[in-house]
Amino acid sequence: MVEKRIQSENKKQNKRNSHIGGTRPSQRRTESQTEPCKVCGDTAWDEDQVRGETICGSCGYVAEENVIDPGAEWTNYSDGVDRSRVGAPVRESISDKGLNTTISRSDVSGAGARRFGIKSGDTKHWRRRQRIDERSKNRSSRARNLTKAMQFIRDRGNLPPGLIEEAARLYRYAAEQGIVTGRSIRGVAAACCYIAARQASLPRTIEDIAEAFDMTDEMGTKELKRTIRLAARTLNAHHVTGPGEYLDKFHSDLGLHPTVLGEANYLWNRVGESMEWQGKKPSGVAGVILYKAAQNRGHSRTQAEVCKVAKVSEVTLRGLLRILEALLSQMGEAPSN
Repeated sequence: MVEKRIQSENKKQNKRNSHIGGTRPSQRRTESQTEPCKVCGDTAWDEDQVRGETICGSCGYVAEENVIDPGAEWTNYSDGVDRSRVGAPVRESISDKGLNTTISRSDVSGAGARRFGIKSGDTKHWRRRQRIDERSKNRSSRARNLTKAMQFIRDRGNLPPGLIEEAARLYRYAAEQGIVTGRSIRGVAAACCYIAARQASLPRTIEDIAEAFDMTDEMGTKELKRTIRLAARTLNAHHVTGPGEYLDKFHSDLGLHPTVLGEANYLWNRVGESMEWQGKKPSGVAGVILYKAAQNRGHSRTQAEVCKVAKVSEVTLRGLLRILEALLSQMGEAPSN
């Protein structure tokens, strides 16, 4: 009798624990960090869902603690294994925001068909229904436009997940304002990615965006610049990008030591207010600051490597280097050898 009572109590306790602290079946993740790490400048964020912490995957810096879980309530009083009671979250980067149901090809062929009891003779009928289901969702020109644009943003944007959603929101608003009419979907999607990254202080150069969206020819680059100016005015997303915002990205692209980023920020704080930088390309100024900082810290990079990242010529870099060394000599800093 005592053993049966103990077994009964253990079963009740295990049932209570399964509702309170069991393993969650859902793999939903939240991307709360879009800005680069303050220590190393990388954007490789990892999340510890048990501790509620956001950690840099490169240097281990803890950016957030005690993060609030925005997921659903996981208490379920049924006997099922999956305790989730909601569907997937709404995603702006999907044309229908993930709210429509779909007939997947894997469900009507092979193991999926056997799992759902679809016989081989009925496969062709289900494939026809699957095609009709796909076409019915893209009958309007707006739906086809959004489908193509969201695919461009997801595949070519090269942005963190949070910024991909922001770029998708900007594109939807731009479509409502009529910017897409008479312009290429590729160009407007590229402009939205550029503006989303710039607003989050993770700017991409126009050359990088043009290369990602296959707009590197002269006509494509001109179209991209015009579209960025128009979209920025329409979306009220005016933001002047400074050289300091490129330091984190260029530091990561060059694979420099974390101390170089600290030295670069120190140099920019000293010479950033000078009027000598007026009219100079921000990415070129950021490149020369990192070039000088890497020399000071003993992690030198060649001018060709810096120019490839900053998208400037070596002649431009050497001209900016002369300006930087002149400013440092006026402030009492030792010039480089």
